[in-house]
Amino acid sequence: MNTGVKITAYAAALAATFGAAYGVGTGVGPVEEPKKSGHGEHVAAPAPSKSAAADGHAGHEEGAPADAPGTAAADTPGGLQVSEGGYTLAMETSAPAAGRSTLKFSVKDSAGRKVTAFTTEHGKELHFIVASRDLGTFRHLHPVKAADGTWSVVADLPRAGGYKAFADFKPAAPGARGVTLGVDLSVPGAYAPRPLPAVAPTSAVDGYQVRLGGTLNPGKAGELRLTVTKAGKPVTDLEPYLGAYGHLVALRDGDLAYLHVHPNEGGPGPDVSFTATAPSAGTYRLFLDFQHEGKVRTAAFTVTAGTAGTGSTAGGKTSVPAAGEATHDAGGHSHG
Repeated sequence: MNTGVKITAYAAALAATFGAAYGVGTGVGPVEEPKKSGHGEHVAAPAPSKSAAADGHAGHEEGAPADAPGTAAADTPGGLQVSEGGYTLAMETSAPAAGRSTLKFSVKDSAGRKVTAFTTEHGKELHFIVASRDLGTFRHLHPVKAADGTWSVVADLPRAGGYKAFADFKPAAPGARGVTLGVDLSVPGAYAPRPLPAVAPTSAVDGYQVRLGGTLNPGKAGELRLTVTKAGKPVTDLEPYLGAYGHLVALRDGDLAYLHVHPNEGGPGPDVSFTATAPSAGTYRLFLDFQHEGKVRTAAFTVTAGTAGTGSTAGGKTSVPAAGEATHDAGGHSHG
């Protein structure tokens, strides 16, 4: 995918470069996940697998022509363009009503044809995110594809206002790479934007506490480490969700530049670690998805990067979402 924040896993080359600076206590790595009953499409059993960055989901490889199909410009953050690399995100539902409604869309190629063949990455052919412009609502959804290439999914958009939808995918074409496209949505009605939550070191969701530590620096790799506890005790049996023990989406405040990344190598908790490079100084909203006891939950944080040209410590610069802000339903886990 083309990402707003450049992510690399802790592979050997990265360890040689950053190992001394970013030691991980108990990292969490991607896992394989055969299906099991009781939780729809969100549950699985763990088994070792390669890192997300190594398989291409966490970023784009170097060296491809800039105009090759499925190739995104390396210096353009993800989700800022509706068309990129010969592909366009075409929404059939651009002004959904507030509440639960069906969103339909397709990915079209340079000839205007709907794309029907995608590469499955982390259990899905396409990851679909919807977030409000004020970052108060977050939905990570799993749409269903029809034979003609039309995707559909039910989304709960609780308030009027501006939203942005992101499609994160890799076409099944020779030489194609991951692409993240973004398009604006508008929910009609009276709109009053909400302020971004203040920074704080922990996020509480559904009886769990998640603490964020590490650094997010513009132009420089740093570790983000998220530690999951419940009732004061570390959670050491996180369950794999879509091939990993945790997923992180980061959106930059203002333009909603997008990142979707999977964790570094490690075990099933309590720590889930990522390596991230912010593309610029600014404020970012982070959304961590983790699964435990058969349910996916989302912990949200606000972080600042590069204040006055310096890096920021994520621990102590994160925010606590309001009670009940993160939920999960059959349509996909959600936040808002």
